[in-house]
Amino acid sequence: MSQTDNSNLKDLFASRRYFRKFEAILLHMARVAGVMEVEGQLRRDEVNILTRYASALNFTFRALSYKYLLVGRDTGRYFGSLNIDTRESGFPASDEILSMANDAQQAERHLAQMPSEADLKSQMVGVILGERKIPTKLQFALSQRLYYEELLRGDLFWARNDPEAIWQGNDDQRRKFLIHWAVYDSQINLPVIYMMELEDTGKVALPKDQRRWPEVQAHLMAQGLAGLKLMTIAKGFDEDFDDLHPKRLRRFHVGPMYSDAFTKQSGPMADVLSQARAPAGQDWALVWTEEELQSERVIEERQGWFSTVEREVFALDPFAGRGAETGATRMERSIILPQRPYQALEELDPPGFASVRKFVVSPQGRVLRY
Repeated sequence: MSQTDNSNLKDLFASRRYFRKFEAILLHMARVAGVMEVEGQLRRDEVNILTRYASALNFTFRALSYKYLLVGRDTGRYFGSLNIDTRESGFPASDEILSMANDAQQAERHLAQMPSEADLKSQMVGVILGERKIPTKLQFALSQRLYYEELLRGDLFWARNDPEAIWQGNDDQRRKFLIHWAVYDSQINLPVIYMMELEDTGKVALPKDQRRWPEVQAHLMAQGLAGLKLMTIAKGFDEDFDDLHPKRLRRFHVGPMYSDAFTKQSGPMADVLSQARAPAGQDWALVWTEEELQSERVIEERQGWFSTVEREVFALDPFAGRGAETGATRMERSIILPQRPYQALEELDPPGFASVRKFVVSPQGRVLRY
């Protein structure tokens, strides 16, 4: 990525608008997942997973908003400004997420050396009444305290969010699990969420297996790159674990986020947002992409002299040979946007958007699907 693709939000009001915008977008994302459940496109457990990651992203943005609460103000020390990917994703650059993880490891030590929130507020009152000036340095100290407290609470979206397994029941003496994990992909500066449904024929249930479970977690996290096709991930997993049988693998890309105020998009979305002339807080669009790979059948493969193992045969998209290109059974794109940008999208009717699902959100939180 070139340096011109990144931008620092050095203006105080622009920075606060950015965080308010994402707070609203992530709430809408959770509501859209609810609409998809009603339409039968997601199960309740899948909605819970997506909502949990949306909540974690919200906590991450809240922590960053505290970290950069006083950006552009003279605080007496340089502390930088939020670095966002303005061309490809609209999200913070991955370095911000990595730095936050490093800060989280030292949060307790920093908090132990800081005055309490009550002490800082008391000192602020003294400066305001006694010296009749804005207590900027104390405000900065309080913002950093709030930042470290938010990190200490946890449940944030990190650069790596390790796999967790949810038991789905037993069928024909096979345990069924839904495994989910997520990464903040440094190549595209976007959150990426994975879900894998598998059958377990091992002697010990996978999450309780002290040998297999750590190996599975390490294997899946090593594959958490958006550039890898789902077919590559699923086949590698199937071949590495003889008693684990992946039946369905999905990947959700959250973003890019387009906004006239913060991103330098080109093409149809630039025209849509420009023509919409939406008020602040309504000038955005969030793309949401789901890829899915399903097992079509099972074959027996010889292993050694006397045994065989099951291997999955995955179904690829049959239309126009796209399966080999995408490495998936299907791929579906959605876009979440407020009413004014949606109206502009309908009027312009750019090519390539006819097959994209549109979720239109109102300021009151209502979601309509088109």
